Amino acid sequence: MTGIVAELLDILDLERLEVDLFRGVSPQIGWPRVFGGQVVAQALVAATRTVPSTRPPHSLHAYFLLGGDPKAPIIYEVERIRDGRSFTTRRVKAVQHGRAIFAMSVSYHDVEEGYSHQARMPEAPDPETLPDTRALLAAGGKGIPFPVAAYFARERPIELKPVSIERYLVREPREPRCRVWLRAASPLPDDPAIHQAVLAYATDMTLLDATLIAHGRTVFDTDMQSASLDHALWFHRPFRADDWLLYAQDSPAAEGARGFARGQIFSRAGELIASVAQEGLIRPRRAQD
Repeated sequence: MTGIVAELLDILDLERLEVDLFRGVSPQIGWPRVFGGQVVAQALVAATRTVPSTRPPHSLHAYFLLGGDPKAPIIYEVERIRDGRSFTTRRVKAVQHGRAIFAMSVSYHDVEEGYSHQARMPEAPDPETLPDTRALLAAGGKGIPFPVAAYFARERPIELKPVSIERYLVREPREPRCRVWLRAASPLPDDPAIHQAVLAYATDMTLLDATLIAHGRTVFDTDMQSASLDHALWFHRPFRADDWLLYAQDSPAAEGARGFARGQIFSRAGELIASVAQEGLIRPRRAQD
């Protein structure tokens, strides 16, 4: 695997301090605050390490309380809420500098047979037919604003291929929908828990930006303030996070400086493998921000 993916796996391999107590660190790459997807993924890892591997997670619900400090370790405290015959529930609190920065509940369910149906996968070109975003930017960026170009050009453990970059070129209100192909930048180990944690990490990468499409804005605008407030993720079917996955996103509502976005994640075979929902802060920057 590439070095940056190995670094992500190292970050997700939490240090166990005591029973139900773990410590995580952040990459030292100059970010002003900890990436929200990292905290979601690390908290999921902490909770999962207290549950038998035969009982995988099926949903998580999280709140971002304070911006994380990348220079300080994050302590994850796991509370064993319930261990039932079919379901297990865990609560995780992330702490820095003596204060809670994040809280999450996770539910686990034994694998069993049942009814099955799903939404239809939206149409999208195959990821191989889309230009490599980093190569596109290196070739001149086609007029993409610098903050957008810098984001997509950055080396990261998750490879992203937007189905369309038109909204970054023509700044006008449009239907609040977007689609992005994503996958781990190199092959991952076969452990399903790793793929679940990597997908949890990836789901926070582009979702909040969908809330601004209807207004002709993006989270990359320097005069916009944006931050994830909460995050929910449901795992529906087994998957591999190192295979291409289509992240279809839309935003049904925005009001009161908060935007709401949803995501459906499909395998290349058209299986709906996960669903996501998130509300975030979206507002013009004020003088004191």
